[in-house]
Amino acid sequence: MRTGKWMGVRLAIAAATIGLGAAVAAPAASAGSLVRFDRIQGVDSSGTPARYDKVGILKTGPRRAPNILVLNPGTSASAAYFEPLAKTIVSKTRGWQVWSVERRENLLEDQSVFNKAKAGKATTKQVFDYYLGWLADSSITKHFQLIPDADVAYAKNWGMKVEIGDLHRVVRRAQAHGRHVVVGGHSLGGSITTAYATWDFNGKPGAKGLSGLVYIDGGSGPTPSFDAAGATQSLNNLMDPSASPWLVFGGIPSPFTGLFNTAGALGEIIAPDEVSLAYSFPLLPADLKPPVLPSNEGQYGYALDTETSPPGLAAAQAHLGHLAASGSPRGWVRGGELTPIRRYAKAFGGWGLKSLDGTAWYHPLRLTIDAGAVAAGNPNPAQKVLKVRATHGDDLSPKLRIYAFGAALGGQRVLDGAKVLAEQSGIPKRHLTLVDRHATYAHNDPNTAAPKNAFVNHLIPFLRGIANR
Repeated sequence: MRTGKWMGVRLAIAAATIGLGAAVAAPAASAGSLVRFDRIQGVDSSGTPARYDKVGILKTGPRRAPNILVLNPGTSASAAYFEPLAKTIVSKTRGWQVWSVERRENLLEDQSVFNKAKAGKATTKQVFDYYLGWLADSSITKHFQLIPDADVAYAKNWGMKVEIGDLHRVVRRAQAHGRHVVVGGHSLGGSITTAYATWDFNGKPGAKGLSGLVYIDGGSGPTPSFDAAGATQSLNNLMDPSASPWLVFGGIPSPFTGLFNTAGALGEIIAPDEVSLAYSFPLLPADLKPPVLPSNEGQYGYALDTETSPPGLAAAQAHLGHLAASGSPRGWVRGGELTPIRRYAKAFGGWGLKSLDGTAWYHPLRLTIDAGAVAAGNPNPAQKVLKVRATHGDDLSPKLRIYAFGAALGGQRVLDGAKVLAEQSGIPKRHLTLVDRHATYAHNDPNTAAPKNAFVNHLIPFLRGIANR
C-alpha cells in the first residue's frame, strides 16, 4: 500500500527539489512589527464547513498607510510567496502597505512540524519523516495525514465565483477610510485580477474605485479557452464522484508539491551546507541530481535554476546561479544571477511566518477551469456554464492605470492582454506601463530578484504616480 502511494508521488520529488540534511533548525527570524496576518469572513460556499469560509490577508507595511497594493498568488502558491517582495516595495515607497491574499484552501494544511522547524524545535530529518518519509518507511507512525478527496468534495465549488467573492471582502476592507487600492497578481493571480476588475457587482465592475491593476507574468486574453460544450465537459469531469477537487500539477498530486517545496526551502535556510539527503534518495529522478554530491543548497539550486531544471518545471524556476567548481558536498554560487537563492527559499518556505508558507498544497481545479472563461472580461458562452460573471471588460474607468510585466511564461501575451483590456474601455496608452523581459526573466524572477529587479524598478514609479498622499 505505502509503496504504491510512494510511486504515485514520485513526480512530486521532481517539483520539490528537496535537499534536506539533519542539522537542528535555527530560530525563525522575526517577522517584524510591520508584518501581521488577519483572517476574515469570506463568502458562503455551498457545502463548505463554516470554518473554511475564510480568507486570509498577510499585511506588510505601516498600518495607517493611505495606499494598499493587494496581490493575488498564482497556481499552487500562497500569500507568503510575496513576502520578500512586499518588504522591498514597502522599503522603497512612502505610504504603501502590501496585502497578500491567502486563499481558503490553505486552511486545510498541517503546518505543525514546519512551524517547529522554523522555531528551532525540529530537525530537517524530523520534518522530512513527518511529511514524506513515512510514505516509504512503515516504521514512522507519527506523520502527516492525507485528506481523502471524498472528505473535501465541497472544494469542487471553490471556483472563480467564490474566489472573487472572497477577494471582494479583502478589497472593500482595503478601500476603507478613502485609501487608494491597486489590485494585482502573479501568473494565475493575473487572471484573477482581470476577473475581479471586470466582475459584475450589481451592474458595476469590480474595478470601480480601484486606482490601478498590476500583472506579473499572468493575465487574461480576449479569447476563452473553450466554448460552452468544452466548459460543460470540464465541469462534468470535475463533478464526477471519483474525481479529485484538486489540480494535478504536471502529474503531481496534491498535497505533495507543497510538501516537498516547503521542506526543500526550509532545508536550504536551516542547513545549507549539509550533505543533501535527497541526492541519495532512490526515487529522486536522475535529471534532478547534480553530477556530484551536493549540499542542501546545491541540490535546491540545481533543480530550480533555469539552466539545470527540467523544462517541465518552468513555472517553478528562477535565475539562481550554479554549482560551485569544487567542494564536497558541492555548494552553490550565485554567479551574478538575478535571484539570491536564500531569498527564493524564504519566499517558498514562509520564513519568519507561523503557519504560512509560499505554496498552496491544495489548489482547486475549479478555479483553474473558470480562469479559462474570463476572456478579458468579455461575455461568452463558457461563462454562462461556469457562472463566471466577468462581463465588464469594456466598462472600466479611463482613469484606471495598468502595469503589466512579461517574463518567460507569459511574455508578450501578458502585455497584449493588458492592452486589450485598456482598449476595450478607452483607457489611454499613457496610463499603461508595459515591460517585456521574457528573454531575461524566469517566471519567478520578478518577485524574487534582488537587489536589481526590473519589475520593481518600474513598479515603484507606477505606484508613486497614483498614490494617495
